[in-house]
Amino acid sequence: MSDEEAAAFLAGERVVTCATLGRDGWPHLMPLWYVIRGGTLWAWTYAKSQKVRNLERDARCTLQVEAGGAVYGELRGVMLRAEAAIHRDLDVVAGVGAELGERYGGAQATPEVIEAMRRQAAKRVALEFRERSRATWDHRKLGGGY
Repeated sequence: MSDEEAAAFLAGERVVTCATLGRDGWPHLMPLWYVIRGGTLWAWTYAKSQKVRNLERDARCTLQVEAGGAVYGELRGVMLRAEAAIHRDLDVVAGVGAELGERYGGAQATPEVIEAMRRQAAKRVALEFRERSRATWDHRKLGGGY
């Protein structure tokens, strides 16, 4: 995919799978809802979650957003190698929460919604995934020649 196609794909999909490294070296995979802020993928999660503990030890992670298909020729996706920045500032965390609420629930970022997100932000963190490299695929472009 071109950069523009990848950006449109990420904007249109809804779930990213985040792979972190556990203390024992095994990958830990978890799905997250996400938003794109300034071209960068962001999510939020509970501060005490395993993925956050893993990222505190080692900020490297791999993200995958994919659109499966009924047949091989419909598969497409984006894989990002990234370093995660963990944000704990309540305003930053609440802002990401409000954007997620708008994207996934249609909740406009009213003062009431932002205040509700601030209450939740106290036990959450925002994850900013700083892309280091990417791989993309769109099997629809293969034209059946695989």
